[in-house]
Amino acid sequence: MFRLPLVVLAALVAFLVASAGAFAAVPHRIVSLSPTATESLFAIGAGKQVVAVDNQSDYPKRAPHTSLSGYTPNVEAIANYRPDLVVLEFDPGDTAAGLRKLGIRVIIQSTAKDLPGAYAQIRRLGRVTGHLKSANALVKRMKAQIARAVKSTPKRRLSVYHELTPDFYSATSSTFIGRIYRLFGLRNIADAADSTNSGYPQLSAEYIVSTNPQIVVLADSVCCGQTAGAVAARPWISLLVRRATSSSSSALPRVKTPLATRCASTETCHVPRPR
Repeated sequence: MFRLPLVVLAALVAFLVASAGAFAAVPHRIVSLSPTATESLFAIGAGKQVVAVDNQSDYPKRAPHTSLSGYTPNVEAIANYRPDLVVLEFDPGDTAAGLRKLGIRVIIQSTAKDLPGAYAQIRRLGRVTGHLKSANALVKRMKAQIARAVKSTPKRRLSVYHELTPDFYSATSSTFIGRIYRLFGLRNIADAADSTNSGYPQLSAEYIVSTNPQIVVLADSVCCGQTAGAVAARPWISLLVRRATSSSSSALPRVKTPLATRCASTETCHVPRPR
């Protein structure tokens, strides 16, 4: 006779406990060791909760930049910022376990493989930080902006070489950035060279010349100082029919804005960091 009320009461108590726990878990001292997460945190309005970001987080400029490394993270150095949430792009060794032993919450967000994956990561950050509404709104804007950009971009079927490092590591169409290029009808020269299906083959100068890319995208401008001028100075670059010496180089817009449309009309584009 009292079974239903007891079940309802138990459910109510569980809901209240979960709600209270979620409220208490909203972080106020976030350390981001992921450039993508850093950008997303500020975009959804959680920037004031961020106390430190890694040395590769170059956007936004107002982020609290530090010497912390996301590639070789140090548990003690991270803990010195007294974080209640740490966002990692990957976990080399036992970083996450070491932080959790100290009672610090850790989220690992590996590089998204596609746009749905990126949207899911933004929403997760929104839920964790108490900014889910803003995160959903951001995803909605991104989808609309990308759809408009894709629709308005001329389908010229240009070939693209995406340079990750000066020794010619590149990204194929199976990667996040590669899928973005494919959205805009670009043909990726790295696809045919990825014999191991890693997504990130190392090309050669001879191969790049033989494929004659019409667009060169430099993702190594920040890490390795590569510029349109540096590319033009390479001894083999003059063999390309379309030289990467355009003075009208432009920044590849971020995912949150119409992207790749500029690259469809220029020979050399720059992105702020590898993806």
